[in-house]
Amino acid sequence: MSRKKIIVLGFMGTCPVAGVIWQHLHYMVGLQRLGHEVWYVEDSTRYPYDPEAFTLTEDISYAARMLARLADEHGFAGRWCFCGRYGGEPRLAGLDLAGLRALYRDCQAALNVCGSHELNDDLLAVRRLIYVESDPGVEQIKIDSGDATVRDYLSRHAALFTFGEAVGTPRFPVPLHGLEWRPTRQPVVTDFWKTDNAPAAGALYTSICNWSTSGKKDIDWRGDRYLWSKSLQFLHFVGAPRLCGEPFELATDLKDAGEKKKFEDNDWRLVDPHALSMEWNRYRDYIRQSKGEFTVAKDQYTRLQTGWFSDRSACYLAAGRPVITEETGFTAFYGGKEGLLAFRTMAEVEAAAAAVQADYPRHSRAAAEIAREYFEAEKVLASLLDRAGV
Repeated sequence: MSRKKIIVLGFMGTCPVAGVIWQHLHYMVGLQRLGHEVWYVEDSTRYPYDPEAFTLTEDISYAARMLARLADEHGFAGRWCFCGRYGGEPRLAGLDLAGLRALYRDCQAALNVCGSHELNDDLLAVRRLIYVESDPGVEQIKIDSGDATVRDYLSRHAALFTFGEAVGTPRFPVPLHGLEWRPTRQPVVTDFWKTDNAPAAGALYTSICNWSTSGKKDIDWRGDRYLWSKSLQFLHFVGAPRLCGEPFELATDLKDAGEKKKFEDNDWRLVDPHALSMEWNRYRDYIRQSKGEFTVAKDQYTRLQTGWFSDRSACYLAAGRPVITEETGFTAFYGGKEGLLAFRTMAEVEAAAAAVQADYPRHSRAAAEIAREYFEAEKVLASLLDRAGV
């Protein structure tokens, strides 16, 4: 593949939490390892979040410091730009506005990761804009409901990709109305997560999540409401640790006293996620020190059977940590046996935990093999660029 100048359009600066940071770093490093000149750009009207002050802010200094540090650590020093287009004149770091406009004109492609960017006049100078959807179901339902604004936005992209690998198959119930959605998945640089250390004797199944995120991303379709939050799904399976005979741990911002007691009564250990979210390397250590991951999927993904799979769960797999997760239809494409086990019922949770316990080393090896085979960044991104015509 010939060397190209490629932009990753993301939101690490406006949402500087570890899970988001790793999601983008895998794109940056994977594309670099394919031999491309890779730039990170954040060009948005969103106010950045400052996790030290716990607030949205007009000040871009925290975002700029963080992006500069990430660029130094991961090989894109001097190839990044933060442009905050709010409150009058744009606020920039990394490049000035003339430099950013020149980059847009000169690049061969830009990946709009998670559809995170509005399409301003400068950005529309990019010759091949590629949409990468991480939350399947929402945009397809909006199109089916006749949302002309969403259709116009998507039509400005040269190619549409989705983590919903079942989108467009008979398993996915939402009509596509002529749009071509190509399947992809989260790229993972597996050697970032690889460890030769087995988990400690007291290691637990863990997971990390925002607790209650429903609201503006909930969506109504054909008389039903589909929720974006995981909280109700976790409550549905709250009895899993007690059933499996071992405690589980959840790093989340659970504040309701009644819900917290319900978890603790069912042998969950709850930890504050803030320190993990603030420091991306601590987040990685937390995953590598776990026994594995037990988690659920959002209501939208499970009921629509999108085939979605978590970028965080892929990191557990890359660390050789088995994953027990709720079925979204992904087992039609990979997993479902050793190393990556899916469930729909509590009985299936119990069976999965027993299987891993019976031969942990085998499931650990299988988890790492799945990550290398299906999520390795260079494989995933080479395929995406090829199918996007880059």
